[in-house]
Amino acid sequence: MESQQTIEPRLPTLSEMQQWTNVIGRAQQLLMEHAAGVAGHALPFDAEAIAGIQTSFADEGLALWQRFIDSGGLLREQPAAPPADSPTARRDRRFADPAWTQNPFYDLIRQSYLLVSDYMTRLADAVDGVDPKAKAKLRFATSGMLDAMAPSNFAMMNPTVVQKTIESGGENLVKGLKHMLADMQKGQLTHTDGAAFELGRNIASTPGKVIKETPLYQLIHYEPTTPRVLETPLLIFPPWINRFYILDLTPEKSFVKWAVDQGISVFLVSWKSADASMKDLIWDDYILHGQIDAIDTVRDLLGVPSVHAIGYCVAGTTLAATLALLTARGEADKVASATFFTAQVDFTQAGDLTLFIDDEQLKLVDQLSSSGFLDGRYMAATFNLLRGRDLIWNYVVNNYLLGQDYPPFDLLHWNGDTTNLPARWHKDYLIRLYRDNLLVTPGAISIDGTPIDLSLIQTPAYVQAGREDHIAPIESVWKLTEHLSGPIRFLLAGSGHIAGVINPPSAGKYQYWTCDEDQPSLADFIAHAKETPGSWWPDWLEWITGLTPATVAVKGGRRPGKGRLKALEDAPGRYVRQR
Repeated sequence: MESQQTIEPRLPTLSEMQQWTNVIGRAQQLLMEHAAGVAGHALPFDAEAIAGIQTSFADEGLALWQRFIDSGGLLREQPAAPPADSPTARRDRRFADPAWTQNPFYDLIRQSYLLVSDYMTRLADAVDGVDPKAKAKLRFATSGMLDAMAPSNFAMMNPTVVQKTIESGGENLVKGLKHMLADMQKGQLTHTDGAAFELGRNIASTPGKVIKETPLYQLIHYEPTTPRVLETPLLIFPPWINRFYILDLTPEKSFVKWAVDQGISVFLVSWKSADASMKDLIWDDYILHGQIDAIDTVRDLLGVPSVHAIGYCVAGTTLAATLALLTARGEADKVASATFFTAQVDFTQAGDLTLFIDDEQLKLVDQLSSSGFLDGRYMAATFNLLRGRDLIWNYVVNNYLLGQDYPPFDLLHWNGDTTNLPARWHKDYLIRLYRDNLLVTPGAISIDGTPIDLSLIQTPAYVQAGREDHIAPIESVWKLTEHLSGPIRFLLAGSGHIAGVINPPSAGKYQYWTCDEDQPSLADFIAHAKETPGSWWPDWLEWITGLTPATVAVKGGRRPGKGRLKALEDAPGRYVRQR
């Protein structure tokens, strides 16, 4: 964002100052009375706690207004700095423009908003005697409401927008209106310039061939770049909630390309985006006709006894169920190791996503899935709501109010490339796993008529979590270590659900934490963990090559399309292009 010189307001008259004093004082009083009314009549609150919060709010509100008056109000050239311990002194990217602190009018708006936000948040936390989930819902709703009502979201309250409007003669608002109407037409908020990316050219461009296609998935085999490769191949299962190429973004960020360059035979499943023909698919289908079918296909093609498997997010949850089923069948040795990227099996601490799973939400899912599948745009909106300030309101300001051009960003392009979900599978997954948490109860779930038990899994596992993950919180991912019985390496990566995974060594970003000794709890892990700067990918490579170090020459079926399965088309294939 270009730095602009803000336009100073003219000096107000005494009568105008009195009017501003009256208006803002009345506004603060209305907010306080409204919040107090909500506290007293809608929900059970701790009366003593409420009294303390209201007193604190009144005192800080008066102090804020007194500082404004004492320092000359709108007549002063520079505002007095708020106390260091004041909630109004917190750092906030929404108020990065210097005018928010240097202009007394905007400074008062900013500080009043932050004061009210602090008050409303404390009120939500003061709810007493209700179910913890109901309290979490209240806090989430309060946070979302406060993010939406931020003064930075309104053209006439945002100094950056006001300045841009004056300088451009309002052209920014016309351009922003075009952006908004285009988004309304496609039913989705735009985050980046989609025209900057083309599948197979500058994203999802690692050379390979589609060697198998089923009604559920395409199997991609990537071209080796080394003369010898690990004898045990790698089979990657991305989540079918998103497109697979999060693992094959631009060449510099591609986990697939990096793994190929390390001398690994890499196969990847590209799931079909659901349509009406997939309305009856259930979880069993993704396990039996998806993961196990792909495992057997790669084993038979290369003539190897086992594969290394990676499951990302929901595909990691499914991989755990697949391992449990293979174990129950006496076929556990088909998988030499399992790597879980930000995956959950125990949903007791699954974060804010659980707030979207109740009877009302499930009815809404039914209504939105009447054609047999859930439009991916609704799932994208749900994930955006989890980080509304960053993924919604930030773009409302930049795209609609400032009328800025969309920047090219491969990760955000992927984020907006939505996939549809089979209606029956989606609802069943929400109920049996997220709501009822049946996966961790031995025998509570059966696949193809066989009861499964995660505690019987002995497969070596690598469990990766993201420190700032808002979709699969670290506490929830850690629980995976408590339900598997084989050797486990747990790793905590810097950043979140996406950037914590997609962190190539060449970027030199973030860090990760590991423990050489097993720890009984997440708290113990954090207390004893060693921090290492940079990407965690080399740590995973050392782990997996330590399990199966044998290599073979690249020939025959090790080259895509040169074995018994012939090439059907070039990667990334047609399924990833279907909308």
